[in-house]
Amino acid sequence: MISLTEDKKMLGYEILSSYPNISCFVTTRRGGCSQGNYDSFNCTPYTGDDAECVRRNQEIVCSSLPQPPKELIIPYQTHGTKVLAIDKTYLQANKEDRHTMLQGIDALITREPDCCLCISTADCIPILLYDRVHEVIAAVHAGWRGTVNYILGHTLDKMRSLYNTDGKDIIACIGPGISLPAFEVGDEVYEAFRENGFRMDYISEWKPETHKYHIDLWAANRLQLLDFGVPSIQVETAGICTFTQHEEFFSARRLGIKSGRILSGIMINQVISY
Repeated sequence: MISLTEDKKMLGYEILSSYPNISCFVTTRRGGCSQGNYDSFNCTPYTGDDAECVRRNQEIVCSSLPQPPKELIIPYQTHGTKVLAIDKTYLQANKEDRHTMLQGIDALITREPDCCLCISTADCIPILLYDRVHEVIAAVHAGWRGTVNYILGHTLDKMRSLYNTDGKDIIACIGPGISLPAFEVGDEVYEAFRENGFRMDYISEWKPETHKYHIDLWAANRLQLLDFGVPSIQVETAGICTFTQHEEFFSARRLGIKSGRILSGIMINQVISY
C-alpha cells in the first residue's frame, strides 16, 4: 500500500494510483480526535463513538482527498449479502430515507461521480472494485459470514447485471483484515466454508499445536474474483493483518465490538471543466 498523507494516517492502493479519475483510501488509527477504544481516527457512526468526534474525523478524510465528495456513504452492515446500488433513487431521497436505505447493506456499487462508497471494518476484509471500462465502482464488507456466503460474488454479479461489467475489466483491492495465522476458527466455521464449495486446501490450514483450523479470508475472496474472470495481475492484496498490527489498525478481536473501525472508501472523481 502507499501513503496518501505525510503522517500516514490514510493509505491507498498502488494498483489504482494510475487512474486519476478514481480516489480511494484506507484509514489507520492515527490522526483523529476520538478517544478510548476509538483512539483516534474512527470515522464510523455505528459503534458508539462520540458523534462530534466522528464528524470531525470524517471532515479530515474529506479534506485529505483530491476532491471532496458530496458525502461519505457509510452503510449499517450486518454481515449479510445485500448489495445497494447508489443511483438517482438514492441521491434524490431525503436524509431519513437515505438512512433507511443503508440499513442491512454490506456492499455498495455506483457509477455516480462524487459519491464516496465506504465500508467499515475491524478484522473483516474490505474490498474495493473498479470497472475501468464502464466506470463503475464498488465497496464490499467481507467478514467470514459474508465471505462464506459469497458477498463479493454477489456484488460482481450485480455489477454485471446493472452495468455489463466483465471480469477482465475489474481492478480489485483486498484491504487490511485478519490474516490466516491470526484467524483461528471452530469446526463449524470450517465446515461452513467446505459445504459452500470453497477449496479448503487453498484457504485453510490445520494447526496441530492448537488442534484448530485457520481460514484465509484474503484467499477466499481472491478466489471469488478469479472465478469471475478477474486477472490475478489486477488484484492487489494489502497483506496487513489488523489483529497483529492492532496499534495501527482497529481490531474488534482486540478491542471488542464497541471500538473504532477502519474506513475504506472509493469514489469516481467529478470531471472539472475550465
